[in-house]
Amino acid sequence: MATASAVPPQETAHLSEVQRVVNVFFSPSKTFTDLRRNASWWGPFLLVVIVSIVYVAVVDQKVGFRKTVENQLRTQPKQADQLEKMSPEDREKNMQARTTGAKYVSYGFPVILLIIWAVMAGLLYLTLKFGVSANVTFKALFALVIYAGLPGLFKSLLAMLSLLAGVSGDSFTFQNPVATNPGYFVDPTTNPVLYAFASSFDIFALWTMVLVAIGIACVAKVKSGTAYAVAFGWFAVAILFGTGMAALFN
Repeated sequence: MATASAVPPQETAHLSEVQRVVNVFFSPSKTFTDLRRNASWWGPFLLVVIVSIVYVAVVDQKVGFRKTVENQLRTQPKQADQLEKMSPEDREKNMQARTTGAKYVSYGFPVILLIIWAVMAGLLYLTLKFGVSANVTFKALFALVIYAGLPGLFKSLLAMLSLLAGVSGDSFTFQNPVATNPGYFVDPTTNPVLYAFASSFDIFALWTMVLVAIGIACVAKVKSGTAYAVAFGWFAVAILFGTGMAALFN
């Protein structure tokens, strides 16, 4: 009798960088599962760099870095008060230094983001590796947080579109440019702590954390409940830290 030859299991199709970026928004589990095969992250990072540079250029043209610094100082009453106590000459020098610094930081923000993402990946790695004994690598988690951060690009695009449409830049800040969180409607001058706390619950930040949780479940192969607990546990820590810093310095 003829015996049927064993058919090897079909491998999951490998995704290109473009497919992985697209699937983050439509089928995130496919992207994050593919990171176990190849943890490259140049695709989403290149996209972040391009959008970031264009965004900053639009802000420079429509608002100006001097104005953004002035607007940011309104959210930091203590620093604004210290500045007001300076002599006119010293105040102007301080504002010029702040403006120059803001320009360099804004254009170089993708590099700063890489550092932030590396810290996030490191915290996730330690939590998963030693907290739940997950079989995961730092490289895969690093790629995960970069892909998971892609929804933030929509916030930059919304801010750009609003400025190009003629919305006034009198209250514009890079930290909270559009009304995607309840903190946008809080006066930071009179309620800096509430402003910091409420601003944390941003639509795109929450979207990112959901993607991080999905990514952890796929990359580390842990239960969904565990993945969400790790992701939103660190999110809660970040909110408390940010609110505490606002209370301390404002």
